[in-house]
Amino acid sequence: MGGNSPCASCKLLRRRCAKDCVFAPYFPPDDPHKFAIVHKVFGASNVSKMLQELPVQQRADAVSSLVYEANARVRDPVYGCVGAISYLQNQVTQLQMQLAVAQAEILCSQMQQGPVMPTQQINEDDHEKSYFLHDNLIPQYINFDSSSSTVIHDSFKRESIFRHDMVS
Repeated sequence: MGGNSPCASCKLLRRRCAKDCVFAPYFPPDDPHKFAIVHKVFGASNVSKMLQELPVQQRADAVSSLVYEANARVRDPVYGCVGAISYLQNQVTQLQMQLAVAQAEILCSQMQQGPVMPTQQINEDDHEKSYFLHDNLIPQYINFDSSSSTVIHDSFKRESIFRHDMVS
C-alpha cells in the first residue's frame, strides 16, 4: 500500500508493503483474518499468482470467492463448498418430494369429493376462454404427515399415495 499501514497480507507475512502490492486493494489492514484464512488454505504465493493472472476488474470477485472457499474449507476440510452445495441440493430434493406428496394428497382429497367440473369464464379484455376450478372443491383441512408418504384421512385409514392398497 505504500502508506503508513501495511495491508493485512504484508502484516501477516511480516514484510514491507510496496506501492504496487497486489494484495493491498483486497486485504485491508483492518481485516487481517480475511487474508489469514486465505493464506492458510491456498498460500500467499498461489493467491498472488492467481490475482496477477486476472484482469484488475475481476480481482475483487476472485478474492471474494477465495475467501468464501477458504472459510468453507476451514469448516469442512474434506468437501469445502461442495459439501454446502450438496447439502442444499439434498434439501431442495426433499422439499420437492414433500411438495409432490402434498399435491398428490390434495388430488386424492379432491377425487374423493367427486369429479371436478371446470367453470367457463370469459375474459372481457381479450375474449379468450379460461377455466377455473370451483373454490369450494379444495379441502379446508388436510392432515399431512411430512415424514411419510401416506395420506391420513378423518376415518383413520391410511391410503398409500404410491400403492393402491388400503390399510385400516
